[in-house]
Amino acid sequence: MSRSTLSRKEKEKVIRRLLIQAPPGEFVNAFDDLCLLIRDEKLMHHQGECAGHQHCQKYSVPLSIDGNAVLLSHHNVVGDYRFFDYQSKLSFKFDLLQNQLKDIQSHGIIRNETEYLRTVVLCALKLYVNDHYPKGNCNVLRKTVKSKEFLIACIEDHSYETADYWNGLWKSKWIFQVNPFLTQVTGRIFVQAHYFRCVNLHVEISKDLKESLEVVNQAQLALSFARLVEEQENKFQTSLLEELQELSNEALRRILRRDLPVTRTHIDWQRILSDLNLVMYPKLGYVIYSRSVLCNWII
Repeated sequence: MSRSTLSRKEKEKVIRRLLIQAPPGEFVNAFDDLCLLIRDEKLMHHQGECAGHQHCQKYSVPLSIDGNAVLLSHHNVVGDYRFFDYQSKLSFKFDLLQNQLKDIQSHGIIRNETEYLRTVVLCALKLYVNDHYPKGNCNVLRKTVKSKEFLIACIEDHSYETADYWNGLWKSKWIFQVNPFLTQVTGRIFVQAHYFRCVNLHVEISKDLKESLEVVNQAQLALSFARLVEEQENKFQTSLLEELQELSNEALRRILRRDLPVTRTHIDWQRILSDLNLVMYPKLGYVIYSRSVLCNWII
């Protein structure tokens, strides 16, 4: 029986799909493994660049520019594999395989009321993120759609512990239109964990939210928005931990308990759930917000 040979285009599709599917924190490992199989350096380099760009957007890969956190997403893509950072006013390419910024260029922005509001919202969001996350990053972006101004707030924290056989990512995105009097906030919280200590277990959990906020002035809107994010993420985390405990008590204990196919030993599901609880959940609780504290951040 003759083996069918993939065309170059089919190879490109398969390589890109496999790379895009790589869990957060494992893109370079997946690329190196595929290089051993494909043995085509030019093909792999091109597909790695394309897939890496999409991977950065999908998982909000964090960078640091001039000491400020930058989260990569499709909201700050400016074309030709380039990203834009509002804080530094720079556009750039990012090589995920080399973990390196390339082709850095200045990129001007229009300074108006929305830009000032973006800065105030970012300062309020930092109060929350710095208090709740072990190594959290946040960013606030602007977007104009059909003459309507929107702010997009992104939060990310991760813990990549390959030596301990697990990687975890927590991220959320919040969007609202810059309106007088009242605005609607739409949000999405996403958690992904990959555990591979004696079993290959992928966990993905997400929740979509919609809430309304009254608008009095910029400082009030920024603080109310930070409180809203804090409250919704606290609720999500509490319910998530309860569901994991229920999963540990019921499904994993009764349904998934089985022998490993080769060693004939039992999978320690209780240990898996215990480890997943350590992935990098935010600290529960609430920040005391005040305008004076917010002013200190802005200054």
